Amino acid sequence: MSFVSEFKAFAVKGNVVDLAVGVIIGAAFSKIVDSLVKDVIMPVVGRLVGGLDFSNYFLMLASPPAGYTGPMTYEALTKAGVPLLGYGNFLTVALNFLILAFVIFIMVKQINRLRLAEPPAPTEPAPEPEDVKLLREIRDSLKR
Repeated sequence: MSFVSEFKAFAVKGNVVDLAVGVIIGAAFSKIVDSLVKDVIMPVVGRLVGGLDFSNYFLMLASPPAGYTGPMTYEALTKAGVPLLGYGNFLTVALNFLILAFVIFIMVKQINRLRLAEPPAPTEPAPEPEDVKLLREIRDSLKR
């Protein structure tokens, strides 16, 4: 089997296609969760801890360049080349992950519940083949 035909056989398997669809949907879903965390949850958390923008929590590891007059925000200092320890951004991303993992857990749990709820379809016994019937009749007549 050539490399190309082997790859084609691998790529069209159901699991690979399902995985590709899952990755694409996951990427789109990740944007939704990112917006939820950034635009809904983090402003509330920021308000609870003092009204500051949570993404601007950082520690400067060095002083700004001489003559720097810009704002002392994470974005501006990063553009100015100041090394920063941005723990606020890290906490935002970690919260993103936790929410995404929780939502996926709930989805998988519900899917598994639906799979268990479906009773297996009743199967009728297969009709007995004619030759088996005939052999049983012969066996029973020989026993008499």
